[in-house]
Amino acid sequence: MKIYAIHTSNVSYNELKGLFKKYAPEVEYFNIVDDSLLEEVKTNGHITPAIISRMCTYFKTAESLGADLIFNQCSSVGEAADIAAKCVNIPVVKVDEEMAERACKLGEKIAVIATVASTVAPSTRLVRRKAQELGLERTVDEVLVDGALDILMKEGDVKKHNDLVLAAIDKASEDHDVIVLAQGSMTALLPYLKDTKKPVLTSPEIGVQRAVDVLYGRR
Repeated sequence: MKIYAIHTSNVSYNELKGLFKKYAPEVEYFNIVDDSLLEEVKTNGHITPAIISRMCTYFKTAESLGADLIFNQCSSVGEAADIAAKCVNIPVVKVDEEMAERACKLGEKIAVIATVASTVAPSTRLVRRKAQELGLERTVDEVLVDGALDILMKEGDVKKHNDLVLAAIDKASEDHDVIVLAQGSMTALLPYLKDTKKPVLTSPEIGVQRAVDVLYGRR
């Protein structure tokens, strides 16, 4: 059995590798990384035909190499992954699918927190779509901590990144039932969220668990 993950940066590379080793040690795990995808989304503010084309190419390449499942790592290109999934005949799991479903089941007012503008809109749409699929009435609000991802990736200032996002989480928890952290890079905040009174969901681990369940036909 083989899983291919499609990445738009190296931020979650080692974390996902470790998670797949933890939950499916017998499965061969490979990566395709194209950091130009995220830059193009950020520049345009949305996915483009060129992004969709490259994603379709990567999906078809993974399938041709024997992939049994494709795992999409980046929320910013999640909607491109939905389109690319139609180009292949194997399951595709997005990193944030399970998180979105759980959020809808946990509360009526949901805050989606992101650190890059290109992620907040598609992540919010995903949560709203999941609510609709589940037949649930949910209020989903966008919270953008603008520039925090660049602080983390380009400046390497983890503390400044964490402080900015933690402040946004504290504020959102005052009037929301559940907090969704839209990007996998935000898992670095987990050790600091023990005192947060509202549920805070992150995607990588539960996304990997969903992928493994789909791979083995458990869902």
